[in-house]
Amino acid sequence: MTPWASPNLPRLQGTFPGKGHPLALWQSRAADVVPLQVDGSAGMYVCGITPYDATHMGHAATYLTFDLANRVLRDAGHEVRYVQNVTDIDDPLLERAERDGVDWRDLATSEIELFHSDMAALRVLPPDHYVGVVETMDRHVATIRGLVAKGVTYTVPTPDAVEAGAQDIYLDLSTQPTFGDESGWSREQMLEVFADRGGDPDRAGKRDALDPLLWRVERAGEPAWDAGELHRGRPGWHLECTTIALDHLGMGFDLQGGGTDLIFPHHEMSAVQAVALTGEAPFAKAYAHQAMVAYDGEKMSKSKGNLVRVSDLCRAGVDPMAIRMVLLDHHYRTEWEYTDGMLDAAVKRWDRWTRALATRGDDSAAELVDGIRAALANDLDSPTALQLVDDWAAGPDLGAPSPHVTDALDALLGLRA
Repeated sequence: MTPWASPNLPRLQGTFPGKGHPLALWQSRAADVVPLQVDGSAGMYVCGITPYDATHMGHAATYLTFDLANRVLRDAGHEVRYVQNVTDIDDPLLERAERDGVDWRDLATSEIELFHSDMAALRVLPPDHYVGVVETMDRHVATIRGLVAKGVTYTVPTPDAVEAGAQDIYLDLSTQPTFGDESGWSREQMLEVFADRGGDPDRAGKRDALDPLLWRVERAGEPAWDAGELHRGRPGWHLECTTIALDHLGMGFDLQGGGTDLIFPHHEMSAVQAVALTGEAPFAKAYAHQAMVAYDGEKMSKSKGNLVRVSDLCRAGVDPMAIRMVLLDHHYRTEWEYTDGMLDAAVKRWDRWTRALATRGDDSAAELVDGIRAALANDLDSPTALQLVDDWAAGPDLGAPSPHVTDALDALLGLRA
């Protein structure tokens, strides 16, 4: 699958002394901000969209957070291998397509195209590997076969299967001592959210309520793929990210990212499946999670319908850089609620910056860039970085443009007039 076109990324090393600082991120298990231990190139996997609705501000916040991480790693001198999946077959997509009376493939295609235009407008660097599930189905089947061969799976009677004798396949978590290591959650915490986040704790025949689905055999009216002895069907959601990350990054990659709603079960299950398959650990060395964004008093989500869509704002004539600035003005680990006033303030702020970039000159540019680098390397502290630019923009008018600052804001913050 082809991602959106990449914006030009200015290189700062030839303009400013030295290079960016090593990236440090909050790690919940350490309860501290911990430097990433990157050896040469950095591997980053960010869970992508399920394409059944347009990009809202909560989604955009996630992809901007890891766009910042990508930029900071590159500025620190690392080559970044960035992988993102597209869950182009899953229950929410099928349900929305049935509701709207459209083919699920057409719905997925149109929403992926819209996501691409949103990311391009926001100047998000595209992944190096942008991988759909449907186009890699043989790889997911191979992963499940590998797990079956390891003796860590079991089947559950499936009376509504199209093919007689076909049964759904689950991972037996009782065989996996590392289960729970990534989230650090108690069983009670896991059970509290499992059903709401795609799990099936009450499925008859499961050995444990939390065991994740690996392969769903074909039901009437559902899309399915040939899988030989596994019977026709499709993979479970968590299995998809396990396969794609292993195929493109291998075990022990540097950073796994997504929203806080993916901590459990998605990131936990993706990791434990990879450990079960390879016999190695860890799946990812570090994790970072974008906090939820609210609107009208509730978490912004497709299921609730309380969405502020990036595409709608752009169609209304809002400068995408103002949208990006709204998102950057909130630290990724802090929950916040979107209001229209935030966008109005960002439009005015961006206007002040663009005027300063035209007349402020490059006075104090090196000091400004060093401050932005330090702020972003310290757990992606973008609000502090924006405040530093505010302070610079309020300086004396020197009657000359600021090309070096312009490039620095583009390279580090993704903001360009």
